[in-house]
Amino acid sequence: MEEMDREMSKPINNPILNNPIGSKEVKTGRASEEYRKSMLNALRSNFKQISDVLQEGADADGGYLVPEEYDKRLIDVLDEENIMRKLGTKITTSGEHKINIAATKPAAAWIEEGGALTFGDATFSQILLDAHKLHVAIKVTEELLYDNAFNLESYIIDQFGKALSNAEEDAFLNGTGTGQPLGLFAETGGGTLANTVSAIKADDIISLIYALRRPYRKSAKFIMNDSTIASIRKLKDNNGVYMWQPALTQGEPDRLLGYEVYTSAYAPTDKIAFGDFSYYNIGDRGTRSFKQLTELFAGNGLIGYVAKERVDGKLILPEAVQILAVSGS
Repeated sequence: MEEMDREMSKPINNPILNNPIGSKEVKTGRASEEYRKSMLNALRSNFKQISDVLQEGADADGGYLVPEEYDKRLIDVLDEENIMRKLGTKITTSGEHKINIAATKPAAAWIEEGGALTFGDATFSQILLDAHKLHVAIKVTEELLYDNAFNLESYIIDQFGKALSNAEEDAFLNGTGTGQPLGLFAETGGGTLANTVSAIKADDIISLIYALRRPYRKSAKFIMNDSTIASIRKLKDNNGVYMWQPALTQGEPDRLLGYEVYTSAYAPTDKIAFGDFSYYNIGDRGTRSFKQLTELFAGNGLIGYVAKERVDGKLILPEAVQILAVSGS
C-alpha cells in the first residue's frame, strides 16, 4: 500500500515551461512595434534616422511602405468616411483583376416525346479592374515635425485618410473611368436609367423601387445628395403619411419606404440611385506608402510628405442599380 501511495503521488504530466497557447502574438516585419517606431523616428528626423528595420519596407521608387499598423488605421478612416467602401465589395488585387459575368443563361423549353433537343449558347463577358494612382501630399513645418508633444502620427493618418476618402468617394460615384474609377452615376457603365422626371413625386420613388428586379431588392438601398433629402422628406403617400422614416437608433441610416438611405455630398443633386451596391467592386492594388519630398520645400522650412495608393472601381452589373434622374430644379 505504501508503494502504491508513492506511485500515485508522482506528477502525471510535465510542467509547462514555455508560453501558454493564446499568449500575445509577437508581430514581425512591417507589423512589428519596432518598425512602427522606426517609421515615426524617420518622419520626425526628416528621414535622417533610418534603421535597418525600416529598410525592409523600402519600395522601388524610394518611398517606404506604411507599417501594417498604420495601414490598418488608414483603412479604418476610409471605412468610416466613405459610404461606397461600406456598401461595395472590396477586393485586394495583385494585377489586373478579371471578373467573369454570364451574358446569357440557358433557357428551358418543352419538347414532344422523342423530339429533338434545342441547344443554346452560353456566353460570358468580363469586367476588368485595373489600378489608378491616387495620391495626397501635405507640407509640415520643421518646428511642428520636431515637436514631440505634437501627435504627428495621428495628424498624418487623419489628414491622409480623409483626403483619400473624399477623392475615392467622388470617383466611385462620378468617375469617368479614364485615369480613375468608373462611377456609379456614369452615363455609360454606371447604373441603369429607370426614368427621368421634371420633379420628384411620391409615385416616382415607388416606380424607382419596382424598376429594380426582385432579387436585387432584398439588399437594396438608396444613395442621394444631402440637398435632395429636403424634397424627399416632404413627400407623403395617398394616406397623408410621410414616406420618410427617421432612424430610431442613433448611428443607423434613415429609411425611405422601408429601405436604408445613404447620403453623400458627392452624389449628383439631380439623380437618385437605388439598388444592391455590393455589385460595385472596389479593387485595392498593393499597399499604401509614404514618401518624403526631399529638398522641395527646404528653403521655406517645410517638409513635404506624400501618401499614395492604387485603386479601381466598377459596377459589374448595371441592372443591379436603377437611377432616377430629375431634369427640373
